[in-house]
Amino acid sequence: QVQLVESGGGLGQPGGSLRLSCTASRFILDKAAIGWFRQAPGKEREGVSCISERDDRTYYEDSVRGRFTISRDSVKNTVYLQMDSLKPEDTALYYCAPSVCGRGIATKTAYASWGQGTQVTVSP
Repeated sequence: QVQLVESGGGLGQPGGSLRLSCTASRFILDKAAIGWFRQAPGKEREGVSCISERDDRTYYEDSVRGRFTISRDSVKNTVYLQMDSLKPEDTALYYCAPSVCGRGIATKTAYASWGQGTQVTVSP
């Protein structure tokens, strides 16, 4: 199974920014749609953003639209999630995975497994 590696999380202040990175050593990210997901304590994991494989069309969950930006760098084989105007409710463990993008924002593909994620904590 394909497993991606997330990094870039940490402690952010409300109104601040963080940039998450998603990489892989044996998987070419620009040949797949990639989704970012998050899971807050006591809540189900949810898709927050997705970038399609063919035309890099982007998708955002309503609560992050206008604040988060997903992008890919094919040379670095990395997909980023730029998180601006952070809010305490963005606090969660963030994951990336090969996905199907669409109305559900992102749905992890069956051939992918979850990585360890990267923790984002937004607090004054």
